[in-house]
Amino acid sequence: MEESGVYKIRPAGRHLFTIGRDLIQDQYAAVVELVKNAYDADSKSVEITFSLSLDPISLSIIIEDSGHGMSRETVINKWLVPSTDDKQKRRLSPYGRRMQGRKGVGRYAASILGNDLLLETVNKEGEKTTVYIEWDQFSKEEYLDNVDVLVETKLTECQSGTRLTINGDSKHLSGWTQKQYKKLKFELKKLIPPVPKELTGGVTNDQFDINLCFKGFDYNEGKDISLKIEPYPIIDLFDYRIHGKVDQNGSGNLTYINQKARNTITENIQLSLKPTKCGELILDIRVYDREAVAIEQLIGRGLTDLAGNYVGKLEARQLLNTSNGIGVYRNGFRIRPLGDPDFDWLELNKQRVQNPSKKIGSNQAIGYVHIQSEELSNLEEKSARDGLRENHSFLKLKEITLEVINKLEDRRFQFRRSEGLSRSALKVERELEKLFQFDEIKKGIKSKLLSKQVDRKTVDEIITILSKKEDENNLIAEDIRKAVAVYQGQATLGKIINVVLHEGRRPLNVFKNQIPNLEYWIEKIIDKYERETLDDIISITGGIGRNAKAFVDLFSRLDPLAAKKRTSKKEFLLSDELNNSFSVFEHEFKEKGISFEIDCNPSLKLYGWEQDIQIIILNLIDNSQFWMLNKNSKHKHIQVFVNEDKGKMLNIDYKDFGPGIETNLIETEVIFEPEFTTKPGGGTGLGLAIAGEAATRNGLELKAFESETGAYFRLQPIEGKNNGSDKNYGSSG
Repeated sequence: MEESGVYKIRPAGRHLFTIGRDLIQDQYAAVVELVKNAYDADSKSVEITFSLSLDPISLSIIIEDSGHGMSRETVINKWLVPSTDDKQKRRLSPYGRRMQGRKGVGRYAASILGNDLLLETVNKEGEKTTVYIEWDQFSKEEYLDNVDVLVETKLTECQSGTRLTINGDSKHLSGWTQKQYKKLKFELKKLIPPVPKELTGGVTNDQFDINLCFKGFDYNEGKDISLKIEPYPIIDLFDYRIHGKVDQNGSGNLTYINQKARNTITENIQLSLKPTKCGELILDIRVYDREAVAIEQLIGRGLTDLAGNYVGKLEARQLLNTSNGIGVYRNGFRIRPLGDPDFDWLELNKQRVQNPSKKIGSNQAIGYVHIQSEELSNLEEKSARDGLRENHSFLKLKEITLEVINKLEDRRFQFRRSEGLSRSALKVERELEKLFQFDEIKKGIKSKLLSKQVDRKTVDEIITILSKKEDENNLIAEDIRKAVAVYQGQATLGKIINVVLHEGRRPLNVFKNQIPNLEYWIEKIIDKYERETLDDIISITGGIGRNAKAFVDLFSRLDPLAAKKRTSKKEFLLSDELNNSFSVFEHEFKEKGISFEIDCNPSLKLYGWEQDIQIIILNLIDNSQFWMLNKNSKHKHIQVFVNEDKGKMLNIDYKDFGPGIETNLIETEVIFEPEFTTKPGGGTGLGLAIAGEAATRNGLELKAFESETGAYFRLQPIEGKNNGSDKNYGSSG
């Protein structure tokens, strides 16, 4: 049998639950959706009232605004139409507010709050329209259009506005314990960002108050609760803050403030990133230290309760625990759950585990990131109101936000180190010298003994014993230096393992593909000798030989870094080690369009460990390559100039054409501190620290200088240091 016909798609009766009760994340999201509707109605405030009745036990929720209300036509043709695109088309309210609702389903979130819904709305013309909905009716009917909804309209002298009354039974009431009440209060406090109007571009320019009332609940010693939702007072008592704007082209203007120190200067920071691909962003990130002293300072800045009394340390910590989070806002309203304390969408905690000295955790930050409309940003909110779709624009949003946070982390790291507030960096060479040098101790003991009239012979014997112990300890120190050098060489090898794998993959592929061919042709020539077959074998073996040599050369250059035992110091040709270091990156440089030049006397020699020169140069190259590619530098080039005088090395100047290093990072030398990094997403923070240690072991120092073209480093002898040898730092052979 064959049949054909035209039919219509008919939503099932329970369809409203699918887009309401089933879609909305939770009861808090439902209230938030109804509050947003009040905002879209141009109301200056919204009143939310929860009332408990004991006879019978029931819950009543009233959400009321004083906006422009709706006409009968609007109620029938828009409010009663699921998924209407009315707000999406209008975009702006009659008074110019950016519309919060776009999906046309937010009002059906009321089905999660109670059994029924009474809508009473009055428009500017005095037309009052009433709609009563019992949600169970939709589950009983097979199709949505089988449910009759009564709509009544009459004239009234009441002021315009909309009132929603939701009634629930004991099941709905059980969802509003004191814990849930506090959670709702938290959600409403974080709904609108309490940041300056000039920062948000005027999105909070008009008044919109949220008032919350709980009647008949035993949350406040039996007293009713009535309060205006206001931001946490803690937000203005931050330790560090960075805020500003990043436009769609990636140009940013940020301001950094430190409130932990007096008389600090507000710093302006310019950003130059790639186009955001997520529209214009307005950011305000505030960070709080969590040590006991920091909590005391926070309270001292004015952290008080509603009665004006200073809170205790425990309460201050709890306040930080509940109010932290970096929220994402659109048109002045938060997109849940971004910004919830337990929703670390930026993965700050993961980064902090890897680098606790520099990185902040999510429980240390309160932040606001304002995004543009979906059309301008391509940042799409999920229908279930549980965040943004994780598309390319969302990933860019994360990347840029982390870049801004990183600017704050850099400055916080410097400040805390300078004030002794964080774990001090361990400089191995420096600490070993302090640990095993007895000169000051010997002077003090000698002076003390002589002042006590101890005879000089006895004093000299005691000093001799100390000197002997000093010599023994210095031998131990030398062993420690050698062990550290081995580990740092292996660490450097680990940092460039991607280069090693890349360089080794090409010859390995040749071996993999050509050896079976070689075996095939060998069998052919054994079976029957032909000159053409021999030529093929010769060609294959030649290719294998060339790639085997490339493999051997690569590993011979890297072998010193992988050594398990430290060799003795010796003279070596400086140009050889410079060229060996750059040759490790040879093929990767060709692929990425990076060039380099080395200007060094080929006969200039250094005395020390050649592995350390490789460690220094490899780490510098690795950083240069990363930043030139990350910032898409137009001229990807590295220069190395070795300056000498009469066969003695004066210094090695290393320069690249990348984005360069910020002045304050150079002046504080924080870039050489272990765990410090400015790489997006967080690097290891070991590269320059390891390079600095390698320099110190050889009687050299690595310094950074300002440059208009890019990063500029200089490796030079430490003044007055003889490197533990009578040898010169450099000599021409």
